[in-house]
Formats: sequence, C-alpha cells, structure tokens
Amino acid sequence: MLKEEIDQAQRLVKTDAYQMSIGEIINMYNDNEFIINPDFQRLFRWEIGQKSKLIESLLLGIPIPSIFVFEREDSKWELIDGLQRISTLLEFMGKLKDPNTGTYKAPSALVATKYLPSLDKSVWELSDLIKDVPVDEQNPLEGPQQLAIKRSRLSVEILKRPSDNETKYDLFQRLNAGGIVANAQELRNCIIIMVNNQYANFIKLLAETDPFNKVVGTSEEQKEKQKHMEYATRFLVHTYVDYDGKLDVEEFIDEGIVSLAATNETQEANVTFNATFTYLHQAFGENALRRIDNGNFTGRVGLAAFESIAVGIAKNISNVQGKADPVDFVRQRIEAYWQSPEIQNFYTSGLRGTTRLHRTIPFGEKWFAV
Repeated sequence: MLKEEIDQAQRLVKTDAYQMSIGEIINMYNDNEFIINPDFQRLFRWEIGQKSKLIESLLLGIPIPSIFVFEREDSKWELIDGLQRISTLLEFMGKLKDPNTGTYKAPSALVATKYLPSLDKSVWELSDLIKDVPVDEQNPLEGPQQLAIKRSRLSVEILKRPSDNETKYDLFQRLNAGGIVANAQELRNCIIIMVNNQYANFIKLLAETDPFNKVVGTSEEQKEKQKHMEYATRFLVHTYVDYDGKLDVEEFIDEGIVSLAATNETQEANVTFNATFTYLHQAFGENALRRIDNGNFTGRVGLAAFESIAVGIAKNISNVQGKADPVDFVRQRIEAYWQSPEIQNFYTSGLRGTTRLHRTIPFGEKWFAV
C-alpha cells in the first residue's frame, strides 16, 4: 500500500536540476524568461546586513542553497523558493524591477561583514540612485570581483509543469514553510494567488472595505502583516466551509480557502460579507466585536467573537435581512450574547483552536437564527 501511494505521488511531481551561473539567471530575468510573481516580490524584505552576507558568501566561494522554480506551460521559469537571494542579487546589480511600476529599483550599497569589513559602501557600479550613500563615497566592485559573482553557480531545482493547481500549491507550501514569508497569512496569500489570482484579488477588495476594517480594528502595522487579509480569509472559510475537526485550524483555513478559490464563487460571498460588516458597523461601530461589560466596551477583537458573531450573522444573513430593522436585531442579539453564560467556554484560557471552533461556529449559527 505504501509503495503504491509513493509511486502515485511521485507521478504528480516531475523534477529536474541544473547547475547554473548567477549571470545566466540574471540574463533570463532580463529576457523575461525567469519570472518573479509581483505579489511574491512584495515580500522581499531582507535587511542590508543579510544582503551583504549573501554577497560576502559569493565572493568567498561559499555555496548558497538551491532555488526552486516551476516550469510553466510557456516554458518560462517561475520562482517559488529563493526569493530573498535572487532579489538581493538583482537589486545589488540594479536589475530588480519594481512590482508596481515595472521600472528598475534603486541599487543597494553593502555594509561591512565579518570576513569582509571593506564591503562597507560597496556597490556594483557607481550610481546616484543609491540611497544614503553619495556617489563620491561609493566603492564599486572591481571587474574580477563582479565576474566572481556572475560566474558563481547554484543549483536550480525545476518542478516540471505540475498537473494541477493543488499539487503546485502543496509543493509551494512545503518549500516555503519557514522560508520566504514572515507569517502564515502571507504564505496563504501566495497559495491563493497560485490557485486563482482573480479570487486573491477578490479577497483583497473585501479586506480593504471600510466597515470591515473598522469592525475588526486593523491598524496600519497589522495591515503590513496582512491581518486584514487573515480576517477576511477566515470569514469566507468559516461561512462557506464546514469544519469536521480532522485538521488543525490553520490547516483547515489553508485547505478551505484553496477549495473556495477553485470554485471561484464571489457574488454571494461579496453580498454576504458587505451586509454582515455594514450591519455590525451600524450597530456598534468599531466596538461591534468587543466585549460589553456593564455597558462598557472592553478588550480587543478576538477570534472567538469574530467566529461566533460575525460568522453567525453571515450564516443567517437572509434571516437578518428579513427583520423589520436588521441593525436593531443585530444590536439586540450582540447585547444578549455578552450576557449569555454559554459563551464563557469560548474564552477559557489555553483553549485549543480546534475546540474553540467546535463551540463558536455552531453557537453563532443558532444565536442569529431566531
């Protein structure tokens, strides 16, 4: 049985590997044969110290890890692991294109490293576009040093045209867990883009709506970390995908949003999402998901309230819209919610996410069905 499963899984993934020079990869990028997805490129955030250590390694002849690419239907390569390394090289050479404008980004100047302190203010070539280092203080690499970098070789692992999006996203997830992205939602965003870029844009539009952002209380710093996208994603999955408890919560969100992206149903979801957060905002504004204690709003927005109140309304949106005054109905049910003794087991310290979901979602669905 195990052998059959291994054989079947291996047939889904065809791989190849090349040893290539960095110069060859740069040329492919310049010829638009080596693709960095613009949405992935926005995750490029290495600090200058990390960038300088990479250049140091190349100059010292220290091997750097393999990169992984997909071979697309048009035979071009799409980068899926190695974003920070390849982007660092392109930026240092002044070849990295801005994902928004398509113009070249300003080259970088290096800082001193442990073994090469003289790398401080080193540049590929003199440029008045380099930030923070005037041209007369820049130290361009000499010809032999540039050639050493361009001739440095690295292994390119090629995934040959995966047969379906699910295989493609699963490989991406495995390769990038703990890799190019800073948190689970950024990885999730990349996966959604790979499965259905239109659906990814749909979620982004939902996550940028004003009532939603006010209700969930996402700050600009949280938006940088994709917190608003996380809430919008959770809302869609909890509203339209039933949780059977077999997966942990994060895996359930991953698989749930991929299944929704594959079906690409947006019309009903758009209406339900906007109606839900419009009613919540009109009922209590920015306090709609915050605890009510003796008439005062306390605490922050948490997942338990989000799952039981926001998702509870969404699952009963037709019932809510059928009320004489939907906003007043939402207001009254939320006030009664915080007085209900049943909700206390949603907010127990140390409660596992799987256990919480089994409590919050069914409760909210019943609570707003009256």
